[in-house]
Amino acid sequence: MNQETAASIRNFSVLLSPTPRGARLARLLATEQLRSWGLPLDPAAHIVAELAANAATHGRVPGRDFRLTLYVVGGTLRIEVTDTRGDRPPCAQLPAPDAESGRGLVLVDALADRWGAAPGPYPRKTVWAEVALPEPASVPEPGRPCCGATGGLFQGSPSRVNIANSAGFRAGCLPYSRRNTTAHMQRPPPGRQSQ
Repeated sequence: MNQETAASIRNFSVLLSPTPRGARLARLLATEQLRSWGLPLDPAAHIVAELAANAATHGRVPGRDFRLTLYVVGGTLRIEVTDTRGDRPPCAQLPAPDAESGRGLVLVDALADRWGAAPGPYPRKTVWAEVALPEPASVPEPGRPCCGATGGLFQGSPSRVNIANSAGFRAGCLPYSRRNTTAHMQRPPPGRQSQ
C-alpha cells in the first residue's frame, strides 16, 4: 500500500472502493501520510477530498476501484486520482448559485497551483493536481522563543512540551489549543486554570 523510495522522492499509493466511504478514507489516509512526511495538510487534504469524491461519484464503475497516489518531488506535492471512467473527462464549470453540488473542480482550480487530467490505458483516466510546498522552516534552538515569546510552552524535545502532538506539529513553536490539549495537558499554561 505504501511505498517510499529515494530520499528526494516520497510516494504513497492505495486502491479504494468508489464509494463515499472510499472517498473519506482517501482523505484520511492522505492526511496521515502527509503528517508522517511532516508536510502541511492544507490545501492538499481539500484537493484529495474533492478528487476522491469525484472519482466515487462520477468515475464509479461497479467492481472497479480508484487509485489515490501522492508523491513529492523537490518542492512539489502531486496528487493523482485514477478512476475507470476515461470516457468522462473532468470539466470545471461554475454551477448555478442554488445548485447543491458541482463546485469540486472549481475548488481544486482555486487551491492547486496546477491541475489537469490525463488519459490512461483504456478505460482509465487520471485527474492530478500539484501544490508547491513551503520552504522548510529553520527549527529554533530548544528553550529559545521563535516568535518573541514562548507563551508558557517549552520548545525542543516533545518530552518537555506541555501539550500533545495530536495536531501533527513537529518542531518549533507549538500553538496552544484547548480543543487539542485538555486531555493530554500535564499542567496548565501560566495564567490559566485547569478544567
